[in-house]
Amino acid sequence: MSFIADRLNKISPSQTIAISAKARALKAEGRDIISLSAGEPDFDTPASIKAAAIKAIETGQTKYTDVAGTPALRAAVAERFRLDSGLDYKPEEIIVSTGGKQVIYNAMVATINKGDEAIIPAPCWVSYPDIVALADGIPVIVPCRAENGFKLTAEDLEAAITPKTKWFFLNSPCNPTGATYSAEDLRPLCDVLLKHPHVWVFTDDIYDKLVYDGFKPATIVQVEPRLRDRTVTMNGVSKAYAMTGWRIGFSGAPLELTKAMNKLQGQSTSNPCSIAQAAALEAVSGPQDFIATMCETYRERRDLVVSMLNQASGITCGRPEGAFYVFPSMSGCLGKRTQKGVIIDRDEAFVTALLDEEGVAAVHGSAFMFAGHFRVSYATDTESLREACTRIQRFCASLS
Repeated sequence: MSFIADRLNKISPSQTIAISAKARALKAEGRDIISLSAGEPDFDTPASIKAAAIKAIETGQTKYTDVAGTPALRAAVAERFRLDSGLDYKPEEIIVSTGGKQVIYNAMVATINKGDEAIIPAPCWVSYPDIVALADGIPVIVPCRAENGFKLTAEDLEAAITPKTKWFFLNSPCNPTGATYSAEDLRPLCDVLLKHPHVWVFTDDIYDKLVYDGFKPATIVQVEPRLRDRTVTMNGVSKAYAMTGWRIGFSGAPLELTKAMNKLQGQSTSNPCSIAQAAALEAVSGPQDFIATMCETYRERRDLVVSMLNQASGITCGRPEGAFYVFPSMSGCLGKRTQKGVIIDRDEAFVTALLDEEGVAAVHGSAFMFAGHFRVSYATDTESLREACTRIQRFCASLS
């Protein structure tokens, strides 16, 4: 009998992390690898943020903080929510955690009882279903059609709600598709949620500053304040401030839930790193102008990648309005054979052969609960993107 707990059988290792690790290993072996698999900005953390961290070290801010984060950071996060989206959270309704993933974990473990359901629109980030399952909940995957821009419709949300539904997840802009919800998109979803007061909402807004072409993103509580008392609004510093390794995420939520999350965090990791908190304080309260510069670079890269992928045989790629991913269909490649004789019978076979034969790492759509596609991150330098897309074109043209 294994001494490993049965609950771990409910989850799988993160496939995005696994593919990124494989790409790094191949590169270390001397292979010419271009990785488009990681959801990580290639920009450096801004100098003012790094300086704040250095100052924190030099001034002795190296001790434990409150479990939920320093008072200064929680107040700054509350102000950032107000400035960005008009949301009115008190500092005591804010919790700071070791990355956005811990915010999700805290919320699910603190609230889900065995058999509770969580509605997750797909394509979705790989960790949502596993975190729900680990908390003894049941992930309810609701496919979002490509022809609808991978956005959930009110009708599909209504159809998925049952008496056992406890949570509804919404990620906008979305990982892996880049699909972004405007206030007009969210209004019908809010109307459905108002009819079902037992359903709580978890809105993951981690990419909300990375939008293009003048798009104005929105969040649930901003569109419908009556949902505030059953909504967790999550954000963090990893994407917009190029701070993935600093591991700081945060949320605003009703006080009772925030206290429960704080209780759980106090018996797991306790407070996030004090130095990272000092850096995050500068990020959310300091200059924001570099974000627009970063977004313009991302927009140029997006346009390049979309154009080049649409020139690849068997590939169809939409043009998303947010995040730094595209999620093209590879259905035109299914059933074909590679130069090495591999049959492309599913999306995982496609990305595996692409890595093996052309040295380009991407993530298969099935990892995001949506087969027949693959995710490409354009958070890397333009020349690498151009070369990677050229290799993808060559790979697709070689299929027979």
